[in-house]
Parts: sequence; C-alpha cells; structure tokens
Amino acid sequence: MYEYSVQKRVDTKKGMRKHTVILLFAGILLLIWYRFPDVACAKVTGRCDNCHTMHNSQGGTAMATYGAAGSAWTGAGPYESLTRGTCLGCHGMGTNNKIETIGEITSSSEIPQVYHTDPSGDLAGGNFAYITGVKGSGASDAKGHNVKDLGSAFQEDTLNTAPGAAHAITNFGLNLTCSGSRGCHGIRVSNGGLRGAHHSNTDGQCNSADKHYNSYRFLFGTKGFENMGTYKYQNYDATYHNEYYGLTTPVDYDTTSCTKCHIWDGLNFLVAAVDKTTSGFCATCHGNFHMRNQIGGATSPFTRHPTDIIIKDEGEYAAINRTYNAHAPVGRSYVPSSIIPDVSTSDVVTCLSCHVAHASDYPDLLRWDYSSMIAGGGGSGSGGCFICHTQKD
Repeated sequence: MYEYSVQKRVDTKKGMRKHTVILLFAGILLLIWYRFPDVACAKVTGRCDNCHTMHNSQGGTAMATYGAAGSAWTGAGPYESLTRGTCLGCHGMGTNNKIETIGEITSSSEIPQVYHTDPSGDLAGGNFAYITGVKGSGASDAKGHNVKDLGSAFQEDTLNTAPGAAHAITNFGLNLTCSGSRGCHGIRVSNGGLRGAHHSNTDGQCNSADKHYNSYRFLFGTKGFENMGTYKYQNYDATYHNEYYGLTTPVDYDTTSCTKCHIWDGLNFLVAAVDKTTSGFCATCHGNFHMRNQIGGATSPFTRHPTDIIIKDEGEYAAINRTYNAHAPVGRSYVPSSIIPDVSTSDVVTCLSCHVAHASDYPDLLRWDYSSMIAGGGGSGSGGCFICHTQKD
C-alpha cells in the first residue's frame, strides 16, 4: 500500500513536470506568434545556395548564374546580399515559362517571372518582354516602366519625370529600378530595398502593410490579397485573381504636404500611400492622375479618369456583367480574406483596372488597345472601356 502510494506520487510528479514543459513550450510559441505574428506565414525556404553564394566562386566558375543566356542583365556578379542574381536575374530569366523553379522543386522555389516568352499568357503584373520586343507586336519604350536592368537600349530617353507627377520628381528617366529609392518594391530609400522581405514574406491577405514584407507584393504600405493558390500570381478568371484595396471616394491630397505620400519611421520619410490603397501607391509618383483636386472634383464630369470611385449599378454601368472580369480588375473597399468571384456596388475603379504594373503589349501599360475602342461600334464591347461603359458600345 505504501509502495503503491509512493510510486503514484512519483508518477504524478513526472506527469506534472511533463505537462508543465508542454505548457511552457506552448506559451513560448504563443509569445513568439504574438510578438512576431508573421513568422508563421509563408516565406522563402529551402537550401540557402538556391539564392545565395558566399564568394561567387565554385570550382573556378562564378555562381551568379541566373538569367537567360545573352540577356542584358545576366552578369558574373557578385551582387548585393550575396544573391546569385539581380531582381531580373531571378524574376526575368527570359525563358518560355511565366513561373520558373530553382534548386529542389518546392512551392517556395517557384519564382514568378516578369520577363518571359510564355505563350499561355502573363502574370498579373504584366511582362517587360513587350518593351524589348521578344514577345508581342514589337519593341517600344512606351509599353511599360523602363527599369534600367532591361539594358541601356530600353531605358527611358523621352521623359525626365513621372507622367502626372504631383510635384517635380526629376532625373527619373534613366534611373528606374525594381526596388530602392527609384523603384516600387520594398523600402523606397537608397539604403532600403528588399532586405529581409523574402525571408519574412506574408502572402494571402495583407491587411497590415506596416512593413515591406507584409505589404501586398512587397509594395510597402499597400494592402491587398495575393492569389497564391491555383494560378498563383495571376489574374486568371473570376475564381482565381488578386484582390486590390481601394477607397469609395477619390482622395484630396495637398501636394505641398509630404505626409500625404510619406510615412516617418523615426529615421526616414518612407514613400508610401497613407491610405494604403493600390491607386494611392501609384499616386506617389503619378498623383495628378489620382487626386480629386486634380481629376476635376468629386462628381462627373471629370477632367481625368477617376480612381477610387464606386462602379455604380445605374446609367451606363447598369448592364455591367457583375461576374468578376480579370481583364478589368476592381478594387474592394476592404481587404477580403479570400477571393471574391463577383463585382458589387461597393467596388471601385483602380489604376490597375485599366493598366498593368510592369508592361503590356499596348502603349502606356494599358490592358487593351485604346485606339480600337470605337463608341457605337456594337461588337467591340467584349473588352476594354466597354467592360464598364456598356452603353457607349
């Protein structure tokens, strides 16, 4: 009886210690999640040498190998952060695949391509290959944003400031980059860029956007929902597409106030849309095409096409097909937690309703040929302006 009681107390103490350890471990995990909520989210995984090289040398051969042979951005390195390629070296390999893989084949080794010849279509951001002419109807600087990694032949030689700039942004023409102070992705200061973004990446619903890694597609300060499931990175159809965040009323920006396009982080004024919308992000460079005091007031008739304005269910818009059209993406007045297959009367027009971000086969990054939009044509309404302006077809 005594031996049984002693053994029972010993077993009980062991069990209590075991449960204490489990609870302590669970508490630590909860604390980590609470303090760093994004550590459990999707990020780059796999072998470090998929993306990095310590000394850019192995067996006498340079390890900076990514990029299509002969392309303007394929070099020998070394590159910043010990990476094996530049932005376009990894994301613009020039192959016939819009999603490429490196190293072992896992979901994290799939790299979206912004320069490719894939005949099946492009990713949501468009394709820089239309600028150089390796895809599409012919080379043209006017088809996209002219990032300097495309090579000197395709750098901007016409404009010296962003079209529709709300204030003077000079010397922009030859210096566009993917990230950094002259780019779109990451922290937009000279010593910023994308450092740490791939290793801390949040995908799916990006509803915080207070860091570059938890912002929509690393566009610092921009909210949205990233399609990472079937047809990832694409606006494919009503079921599979990205979701963009917008407002229901155009913004009144004071172009003399830095706080409308910049956020102070204690060290720098970081470029970002204070309202965290897709169009607001574009407006950090193209403000006159977005601000209410520039587009001509809060109501029609406008002097410039408005953004962040509701797609009404009346007048010429009454006949809009309310099934989501991936050829004319809309903005939501909130950041959804999943993909929505239809268009409601609270959804809005954004810059990306008509344009792509990188480049298209049409001038000004348009999603369609603007010159073929013929009012009263009766039959051309399968796309373009007539997706929304149905009565004008």
